[in-house]
Amino acid sequence: MPRAKVQRKSTAIDMTAMCDVSFLLLTFFILTATARQPDPLEVSIPTSTYKIKLPDTDMGILSIGKGKVFYEIVGADVKKLTLQKMGEQYKITFSPEEIKRFSVIGSFGVPIQNLKQFIMLDGEARDKYAKAGNGIPTDSVSKELDQWIMQNRQAVAELHNAPLRISIRGDAKEEYPVIKKIIDILQDQKVNKFSLITSTEGGK
Repeated sequence: MPRAKVQRKSTAIDMTAMCDVSFLLLTFFILTATARQPDPLEVSIPTSTYKIKLPDTDMGILSIGKGKVFYEIVGADVKKLTLQKMGEQYKITFSPEEIKRFSVIGSFGVPIQNLKQFIMLDGEARDKYAKAGNGIPTDSVSKELDQWIMQNRQAVAELHNAPLRISIRGDAKEEYPVIKKIIDILQDQKVNKFSLITSTEGGK
C-alpha cells in the first residue's frame, strides 16, 4: 500500500503584533525623552582616562570659562524650589509662569536682578543674552553664586532628603585663580567633595 504524502506548507509568521509593539516603544521613548539644551558657555574641557557617568538627580553643575561662571540645576522640581528660595533671599517675587519657564532652562549665568528678564526671553535670545553677559557674580560682596549653591543644597535636602552633588565643568585653558575662587566658595560651605567633568581620551 503506497505511503500517504503529507502536503508541505510554507511557514508564515505574522509580524503585525511585533510592528505594533515596536512603534509603541518608539513613540514612548520619543515623547518621554528630554532634549539636551545647548550650553550658552562654550567650554573646552580637559581629557581624562576615567569613565564615570554623572548622576541624573540631585546635581549642580558649575561651568567655568572665559572668566565667567554658569550654573545648572538638575531636576525641574529642584529648580522651582531653588528659584523660590532665591526670590525670598533677594526680595524678588517670581510669578508662576516665570517659575515654570525657569524649570526647563538648562545652564544660566546672569545676575539675580536680571533673572526675570532672562527667564521671559525665548531660547535663541536667551543664549545671546547669556553670552553677552559676565556670568553669575562670584564676588564676596553679593555672594550670588554662594547663595545659588546654598539654596540648591537646601532644596535638594527638602525634596529628596539627599545631599547635593557638585560637578565642575572647567575650560582647559581657564586660569587657576578663577577655579580657586569657585573652590573657595564651595569650601566656605563645607563642600569639600566634588567631581570634575572631563572628556574621554581617545583609545583609552
